[in-house]
Amino acid sequence: YYFPCQRWLAVEEDDGQIVRELVPVDEAFVKKDTENDGQSLATLGLEQKAKSTTYTVKVKTGDKKNAGTDANVFITLYGSKDDTGMVFLKASKINKNKFERGKVDEFTVESVDIGDLKKIKIGHDNKGNSTGWFLEWVEIDAPSLGRCLKFPCGRWLDKSEDDGAIERIIFPAELQTTEYIPFVPYEITVYTSDIFGAGTDADVFIVLYGSDGICTQQKSLCLNKREQRMYFERNSVNQFIVELEDVGDIIEKIRIGHKGGGLNSGWHLDRVTIRRLLPNGK
Repeated sequence: YYFPCQRWLAVEEDDGQIVRELVPVDEAFVKKDTENDGQSLATLGLEQKAKSTTYTVKVKTGDKKNAGTDANVFITLYGSKDDTGMVFLKASKINKNKFERGKVDEFTVESVDIGDLKKIKIGHDNKGNSTGWFLEWVEIDAPSLGRCLKFPCGRWLDKSEDDGAIERIIFPAELQTTEYIPFVPYEITVYTSDIFGAGTDADVFIVLYGSDGICTQQKSLCLNKREQRMYFERNSVNQFIVELEDVGDIIEKIRIGHKGGGLNSGWHLDRVTIRRLLPNGK
């Protein structure tokens, strides 16, 4: 069995996760890849990502005295087929200091297909100076499934409050579930030109347009400033798997650009290729 990764397990890199689930790729794909250079090695990691479901997890800490926690918070998602295992919520996309009173934090959790989300378990390890936590709610959005679920809690996870539990199993509130057309993964390859000053450190974004006026949201290709500095260098090829609204079989045009700012924002773009990934990874 061959389990490619080619991704960071680091709080300050990629999506901030330090644990990943990997699925095997078939032998033919491995042989094809080992004959090529390091660039195609990276595509193994992207193939892996395309087979995963990406969840956006929002966590609301209550607006009560001492509601925030310094402990390490974890979550497990349970589906109709499988569960994610324990995932520590390390890197909030919104706040440097996470789980503060009255604040909402956002995290990315990736997993192989666990089916329809049925319940979650969330808790903490009770380590640190201020460990007690009042959890208001958890919201989990799975674009590839087209569902956003709300898990209300409104209770303490604190050994000296409520029933003393520091982890809880929570079920979704059916009336607060939002359903929409599922997103699909697109493989986007960006070629930066080989001329002086062609690279950029700016925040590059893309919009895809299909027929009948359908278009995706504007989506940044980099997850953080560190990636902005790493990618889009002169004469480079960068590949991304991005979950976006399904614009259909025909892409009529794209809009690509950046948000300026910084010392080296000017960019000379050579070309972009886009492949819509089907469920079997083709």
